[in-house]
Amino acid sequence: MTVHFILSGETLESISEEINLENPKYLKEFHNKHCAKEDIIHRDLIPGRKLLVPHINIIREYNSRNDAPFKHPKLNPDIPFVPENFSRIYTVTNKETYENSLENHENTLSYTVSVKWIRSENNYHIFHLFKNNFSEELGSMMADLASESIRSINPVQVKTDLKGNILNVGITQQTKDNFRKIKERLHDRFPDQYAKIYLDEFEMTVLNEELFNIRMREDIFVKNYFASVRNPFKNGKALLHQLVGEESIKINLQQKVQNSGYDTEMVILQTLEKPEDDFSFAGKYTLQTDTGMAKEIIIDYAISQFDAKNYSSFIMKELS
Repeated sequence: MTVHFILSGETLESISEEINLENPKYLKEFHNKHCAKEDIIHRDLIPGRKLLVPHINIIREYNSRNDAPFKHPKLNPDIPFVPENFSRIYTVTNKETYENSLENHENTLSYTVSVKWIRSENNYHIFHLFKNNFSEELGSMMADLASESIRSINPVQVKTDLKGNILNVGITQQTKDNFRKIKERLHDRFPDQYAKIYLDEFEMTVLNEELFNIRMREDIFVKNYFASVRNPFKNGKALLHQLVGEESIKINLQQKVQNSGYDTEMVILQTLEKPEDDFSFAGKYTLQTDTGMAKEIIIDYAISQFDAKNYSSFIMKELS
């Protein structure tokens, strides 16, 4: 055995993970069996105290019992993706906050999104998204123009693989055929010179399939709703990548099932795979167990860069 001096914040679980011991209860059991009476662990670890750690051969014997909590089948689900005939409406609230030593401002955007499965073709699914009922806390002519522009191209068409991961985002052929009239209506409603600049940029993006696909993959609803939450689990964890923030920063996440007592709905919790000093992330997905479709999504993250902090809160809930 070896002696480990307990550090502040360490737990039986965290130390067990470091020494590759699958079931933390054996770490406590081993220590209490071999330690002095005054060093017995009753509940939580006490920083500065000694912890007796088993050698690798004993760890292997413990692991061979295959009784670690994270190996429970319900904590390692094969999450399905069965969207056939799926049609739901969601409310979305997205709050962005920016602060530095000189200023602090925030804005909240709310809207609804209708998600409708259209068909399956050659190992992929087609969905239509309809965004409506926009409400922005600050409000402005340009915000109204942006909202109306998004509504004008409904529905956005999303193609996914059989696990719900995005393959492509585009517009329908009908929208392409009618876009000149769509732009004219928008220009009539927003005749301002700055609106014209915006609409010219909007036209270039919408009619360029590759550019539109890139931009829409960065849309906060699209990238969260069609995130890779159905990646395979191993030892109670699944790994995935996500893009966050206006700069689309790539982060590595791990996710766990909240508990094994679920029935019709499972809750998936997401955290950073490794802690970072200038970044925090917490995600929560509530999924239907039989279809794997999302019922609720809550995501909060914060980015600290160059003496400034950006906070983002995304909440999506299914309308009853």
